[in-house]
Amino acid sequence: MLGITSFGLFLLIAFLMNITPGTDTMYIVSKSVSQGRKAGIYSVLGISTGSLVHTFLAAVGLSVILTTSVVLFTAIKIIGAAYLVYLGVKMLFQSSSNMKLSATKDLSIKKIYMQGFITNVANPKVALFFISFLPQFIATDNSYGPFPFIILGLSFVMTGTFWCLIVVNFSSYVTKKLRNNSKIEYLLNKLTGIIFIGLGIKLFQTKAP
Repeated sequence: MLGITSFGLFLLIAFLMNITPGTDTMYIVSKSVSQGRKAGIYSVLGISTGSLVHTFLAAVGLSVILTTSVVLFTAIKIIGAAYLVYLGVKMLFQSSSNMKLSATKDLSIKKIYMQGFITNVANPKVALFFISFLPQFIATDNSYGPFPFIILGLSFVMTGTFWCLIVVNFSSYVTKKLRNNSKIEYLLNKLTGIIFIGLGIKLFQTKAP
């Protein structure tokens, strides 16, 4: 089908990989817990858009550059790690201990969306995943150019987005009552900051292939 082999198997593996907790999942859960359902949803949309960028880069072969250039890989890795650490430190040193859920309104939708987008696009591991995983389900005699990459990438992003929205709703629902307690909310915010810093450090430790 359009140069794609074993599409059913691809969907199954994609689903299993999407439900396996990773950096994006931890980021989404942290956002949903600390800032609520709305922030979680727009974080998911930002991350999904980032995955679409990686899909099209893989489709035109640009991701190959990332796998062969240690300098570029390192530069992107440092940018992504630094941004996650910045977000974490910012939350740790938040002056107010009573960050009500309504505070999400002050953090523009665009900013929440862009934070999710940047954390995904600036993660070279995501690019490596797309360039190594998708080709396994594309026929060697493919004559459809980049279209098989795009179809597989879109399928992966759609299943991932669906799952992440479930995670958002569950996480925000579980912590909704906890956020009404200013002390617990304060601790949740600090915990989220620590998680972000940890994700940044983990990304920084990633070695170039």
